Amino acid sequence: MQSLRELYKIGRGPSSSHTMGPERAVRIVRERYPEADLFRVTLYGSLALTGEGHGTDRVIRETFAPHPCEVLLDTDTPCPVHPNTMDIEVGKNGAFFHTVRVYSVGGGTVRFEGEAQEETLTSGREIYPLNTYAEIADYCHHHKIRIWQYVEECEGKEIFDYLGRCWEQMKDTIYQGLTVTGTLPGILKTQRRAQSLYEQKHIDESAQTRESRLVCSYAFATGEQNAAGGTIVTAPTCGACGVLPAVLRYMQENRGFSDTEIVHALATGGIIGNIIKKNASISGAECGCQAEIGSACSMAAAALAELFEMGLDQIEYAAEVAMEHHLGLTCDPIAGLVQIPCIERNAVAAMRALNALTLANFLASSRKITFDLIVKTMYNTGKDLLCGYRETSSGGLAKYYPISVDGSATKKEDVK
Repeated sequence: MQSLRELYKIGRGPSSSHTMGPERAVRIVRERYPEADLFRVTLYGSLALTGEGHGTDRVIRETFAPHPCEVLLDTDTPCPVHPNTMDIEVGKNGAFFHTVRVYSVGGGTVRFEGEAQEETLTSGREIYPLNTYAEIADYCHHHKIRIWQYVEECEGKEIFDYLGRCWEQMKDTIYQGLTVTGTLPGILKTQRRAQSLYEQKHIDESAQTRESRLVCSYAFATGEQNAAGGTIVTAPTCGACGVLPAVLRYMQENRGFSDTEIVHALATGGIIGNIIKKNASISGAECGCQAEIGSACSMAAAALAELFEMGLDQIEYAAEVAMEHHLGLTCDPIAGLVQIPCIERNAVAAMRALNALTLANFLASSRKITFDLIVKTMYNTGKDLLCGYRETSSGGLAKYYPISVDGSATKKEDVK
């Protein structure tokens, strides 16, 4: 598995696969061909179907600037390797001389065709020798260490400085999201709701209701910042970036956990995300929203379990149950925007992570399903989903939500 730096990435939204990944690919191509002054990019599959809504075409042109770049959307050509496929043509003096094929595989990670690992392109070399939860848990049991200490063994203490910067950005994103009102960019004219949710206090509000309101407001704040193209931390993707920060921010405020404890929780949650990324997928285009929101929920549940110093079996149970109950979740962003249902799903998943923590506290000893098994199940479930339900905006809510010219919903009687 690669460094947690390749999982938690600080960058601009709204999509790790559709904006951060293509931007990264373009920067690599520019570095490889500094003499080039002409470019053309063809987007296929999910990149083509939701590229305009996600801003893929915009970020590609901006990254190639000041050089001209034509962006083409090919929604018909099959993508047998990965649904996020793009061809980058490189030219000079008015003629193209080379073409590279790139796959945006999730979380901002890209792979160039013919190159086995992105480690040849970036710092993303394989540094974790163990790739499953069972292997890591056995190692930690044998050496009497916690998962975050295993991270330290593999990455060195400096990884915690990086995770600390990620945590500071997560908190700042929440703060920024709570201070802004108005509408999000795009044809849907989605209203920002984080601030309203945060401020809706009631005299007789129960502790449980307050917890739900605050956790959801933090998730909304992060998701709305992402949708607006603000700076976020992938956890593990842009579209699912609000789950982990929401629960950790709430726990720090209400239970007094230190930044060091939070960073250790991020490390543990990161290992869960890394296992999913290595053995399955964190790409909504490849496996549906279960690969994004489901993975984020698993990471958040494991991080919470680490905060409360639960055992390895309890951490595993929390992560497993969080993913299990997202199996089959479709990725169907309306109008290709990371807004509906994406932002709300971050809040729902954050609450599910808290529920998974409670179940792990009481029921871990009776569990039957391993985390590694649920990861394998999620991957195969995702592969079995019809294409329209894997981030193409051609199925589910995206298919049935009618949009008028001005972006408002129109009445539709024939939805069955």
